[in-house]
Amino acid sequence: MSSATPPKEDPAVRLAPPEIWWRDQSVWLGKQGYVLRPRYRPGWKPSWTGIELGVDHEDARILGFSAILDATRIADGELVVLKRIDNSDDPYEEELTRYLGSGPLALEPQNHCIPLLDVLHPPDEPNIIILVLPLLLPFNKPRFRTFGEAIDFMRQAFEGIKFLHDHLIAHRDCAHLNIMKEPKPLFPDMFHPLDPEKSRDWKGRAKHYSRTTHPTKYILIDFGISCRYRPEDMPPLEPPVYSADSTVPENIRHEPCNPFPTDIYLIANVIRLYFLNLYDGFDFISPLITDMMQDDAEKRPTVDVVIARFDKIVGDLSKWKLRSRLKKHIEWNVAGLFRSGAHLIRTASYMLKGLDPIPTLKA
Repeated sequence: MSSATPPKEDPAVRLAPPEIWWRDQSVWLGKQGYVLRPRYRPGWKPSWTGIELGVDHEDARILGFSAILDATRIADGELVVLKRIDNSDDPYEEELTRYLGSGPLALEPQNHCIPLLDVLHPPDEPNIIILVLPLLLPFNKPRFRTFGEAIDFMRQAFEGIKFLHDHLIAHRDCAHLNIMKEPKPLFPDMFHPLDPEKSRDWKGRAKHYSRTTHPTKYILIDFGISCRYRPEDMPPLEPPVYSADSTVPENIRHEPCNPFPTDIYLIANVIRLYFLNLYDGFDFISPLITDMMQDDAEKRPTVDVVIARFDKIVGDLSKWKLRSRLKKHIEWNVAGLFRSGAHLIRTASYMLKGLDPIPTLKA
């Protein structure tokens, strides 16, 4: 007589090794002023029971990146991100994040680098530090609705790269994963750090506004492979490094290169992938993006030339174009009609309110 096969255990009921590290820091982190979610507190037990899968439970979500975890700052209830750094592997990330994200440079409006809120030193781990950073959101969440909103992103992205290059810093990994945005203007009540579509209490959907009504700042993150140079080092020649974008020609060829033109390629490829390749109507900027992505790095324009050309291009666009809806290359007719109708209503509202078609951050 055969017995029934026992149900498989939901893997979320047990902490993975990287999660155990965070659990073991929980009490100490509380003394530093940061509280972790229930899953990472001592004595945690799953909130679901039996053979039920915990997919709809907050504490069933497994850590996505072993070195990064969200937390709540006890002093004011703000959501933050804790990033664990091994200084023996990443000796410059703390230095550059501190240089760009705190002190006088952090106050400059052209600075689009992630602010540094705190640096923690876990006990008995001399090589480990924890950077405390603001909770951000991927730059393309929620979706862009208008050409003006897309232009605002591009303008801020170029401005952020110019700020770095003016301070003789090459990011070297300014690919899509390392461009985020401040969520607060868009999300009045914030969202849950595990899912931007979920409310902070995990009980409903997160309310958000549009970029046109509530302009937001785009932020460059992750300076783990970035380099800061002295004037006498210019122009630098560096061995290739391998970033989140595997298409950089000089990296593919494994040849020493000047990392500043690499930044130009990387930021152009973000625009190509997330705008030109997805939506109709970006022919006006295609020649600039093509020049920024030339195979020969020495032929790519500098960031100052990029911005000058970009400003000229944008200056020639009509307000109607800037207010126009972003339409995907492939879109169902019924969905397109619905979105166009909703867009006309929104646009009329924006015009009545006197909103600029290109969102502008208030100083």
